[in-house]
Amino acid sequence: MFQKILIANRGEIACRVAATAARLGVKTVAVYSDADAHAAHVQACDEAVHIGGAAVQDSYLQWQRILQAAQATGAQAIHPGYGFLSENADFANACAQAGLVFIGPGVAAIQAMGLKAASKQLMEKAGVPLVPGYHGADQSPQWLASEAVRIGFPVLIKASAGGGGKGMRIVQRAEDFASALASCQREAQHSFGDDAVLIEKYVQRPRHIEIQVFGDSHGQVIHLHERDCSVQRRHQKVLEESPAPGLSDDMRQRMGAAAIAAAKAVNYVGAGTVEFIVEQTDRGMDFFFMEMNTRLQVEHPVTEAVTGLDLVEWQLRIACGEPLPLTQAQVHVQGHAIEARICAENPDHDFLPAIGDLHVLRVPPASRFGVAPVRWDSGVREGDSISPYYDSMIAKLIVHGDNREQALARLDHALAQLHIAGVQNNVAFLRRVLRTDSFAQAHLDTALIEREAKALFGQAGLPLTHAMASAVAAQLRSEQTPAEGWCDPWSVRKGWLMQGQSQRSFEFHAQGEPCKAVLTREVRGGMRLRMAEQESEFVWSDDAGCLRVHWAGQSWRCHAYMHGQQCHVFAHAGEAVLTRVDPLAHTSQDAVAGGNLAAPMPGKLLSFAVKVGETVAAGQALAVMEAMKMEHTVAAPTAGTVAELLYAPGDQVAEGAPLLRLSTD
Repeated sequence: MFQKILIANRGEIACRVAATAARLGVKTVAVYSDADAHAAHVQACDEAVHIGGAAVQDSYLQWQRILQAAQATGAQAIHPGYGFLSENADFANACAQAGLVFIGPGVAAIQAMGLKAASKQLMEKAGVPLVPGYHGADQSPQWLASEAVRIGFPVLIKASAGGGGKGMRIVQRAEDFASALASCQREAQHSFGDDAVLIEKYVQRPRHIEIQVFGDSHGQVIHLHERDCSVQRRHQKVLEESPAPGLSDDMRQRMGAAAIAAAKAVNYVGAGTVEFIVEQTDRGMDFFFMEMNTRLQVEHPVTEAVTGLDLVEWQLRIACGEPLPLTQAQVHVQGHAIEARICAENPDHDFLPAIGDLHVLRVPPASRFGVAPVRWDSGVREGDSISPYYDSMIAKLIVHGDNREQALARLDHALAQLHIAGVQNNVAFLRRVLRTDSFAQAHLDTALIEREAKALFGQAGLPLTHAMASAVAAQLRSEQTPAEGWCDPWSVRKGWLMQGQSQRSFEFHAQGEPCKAVLTREVRGGMRLRMAEQESEFVWSDDAGCLRVHWAGQSWRCHAYMHGQQCHVFAHAGEAVLTRVDPLAHTSQDAVAGGNLAAPMPGKLLSFAVKVGETVAAGQALAVMEAMKMEHTVAAPTAGTVAELLYAPGDQVAEGAPLLRLSTD
């Protein structure tokens, strides 16, 4: 076994690799950027080396600096994690040239599977079924457009060198093909340094099912069964589970055999994933090869949960030249596992990534790594910041149950116990997905979120009256006098009265609406709360940080966190964010409101789609920004005429900064 390895990554996956290495007695070296000097993965490792600026191209993609760090610290091998350099053949080759072991497949396998077009041709020779499409070398827009017409719309454009949903667009009509192609090529060039694309028939009602494979340097290849990753947004996975619901034993065997054939075609060594698209028709299901990811996947914990195996340990042992620990017949699946990706984003605004400080991050009782009913894999802690430089994923929450029904119940309960405040996130959205008929009954396909949109978007969380009563209790709790020690008696706010009663108003904004509650204190000590035209006895208590609230004949438990003027309330029924209205606070209008169009998040301006003097309609695309490794189109909030462009393509833009000025006269 290695004595020391360097982890050429950050965040959750770097922490994940470090945990297994520590269990095996292997020392670890972290690398970090300016933005990650105090990050969790730096503290998780035994040593750390600074490698550059906050942007990935200035740090985590600077593989020469990473090699120097490995040599300087005496590391024997490099684990690339996923993303960044994990599928970079030049980096893998440079590791070998420097006398370092690349913990992953050989250069030839990365090259063979790294370009989607070439890999499709290779799979065709290996007898692996393919989706109809174009995977050729001619990349002229005119030829690609003609191939799309030949294949038949709708088609899917995919970056040949990429993955993770980047450089991918569904095109429904021929007239939309040119703009979609240009956007794909820009995103592919920015993310992978290669703008080549392939075109495939867009399969109707598709499921995304992948097979985990492992090969060793002794010629053995096995699979560790399948994962269903069909629930996606923006072509990126949201929920993953194993085993895939509804597959027949025959189809599982055929997919497993096809995955092994794909891996053997490139003499694969290490961990890899063969991804298939499954077509669902009235006649049944069929599957087609999509791509092979020559690395560990984000969703590998669900496979670990159902097999009881540590895939990172397998990676390390195979990289040391050991044979596969098990044969195919010895790999068994027990129970059901589901993984939810917890992301900093706003689902109600096209999943726009969010940034901010994690003022509150309270997680359900869980095992950090290993097999357990609930597992929490994360690279951030309470107090950390979610920055615009990297992916928006906060953590992965993985649950395991005896069956799918139990796993679903455990995941919903764990999500209810997860409290995040300070940055927008998708926790409430994930709970709604779990409760849809489609997901609960395993009617899965990649359009599930769009199909269930009515139940998923624009939904209120905790009932407003419950949220308000909880916020009042939280405000009163924050004003209590400490139990011990002297304090100024004139500052005590317990509401004691000599006679009569007193009233106090609480004003909040919640769910976009102003809300008011009036608390009446009786001389004998009782309280009544009036809101929403209803008045009732109000009782609350604090049980070790958990509020117990009684109002209007109902009782509930919740957690509430005050930060500045905001109160975040979490209960099993849902969550809510309320903003306290301070009547003494000065209010002002934002100077950039009105005719200006502001950046919804910090990022880089890629292009404008309009010119000065051009008349635009409400909803028309005006600009394209890049942030958190994805492109985002900014649309006109209203009709008008473009009066001024305030930035140039390539400029970095702060959140809220006006991009252009619209004249609406």
